[in-house]
Amino acid sequence: MPDAAYLASVVAVAAAVTWTLRSLPFALLAPLRRSDVVPYLATTMPVGVMAILVVHSLRQTPLAVPPHGAAAGIALCATVALHLWRRNVVLSIAGGTAVHVALTSVVFAV
Repeated sequence: MPDAAYLASVVAVAAAVTWTLRSLPFALLAPLRRSDVVPYLATTMPVGVMAILVVHSLRQTPLAVPPHGAAAGIALCATVALHLWRRNVVLSIAGGTAVHVALTSVVFAV
């Protein structure tokens, strides 16, 4: 079994690395707030993230198979409609997910 000094040094190094990695984003936050890139990303990233989620979700969905393609299409339309109606990302994602789960579990259960 390793001696106490070795174990203490391992714990100290692990604590120092953890503290450094956790404090680094806060140290870099102040210069980023003055940047012109952050407001641009704040306006464009939600649309980009939603596009990536749609592509990833529909990537392996068999759209030609009637129950699966219809459920995904109806859920996608419900998500877009909820978002255009309320402009709330959480509501639109949760609502679209609920519609998809309901359609695949209850209506289109084969």
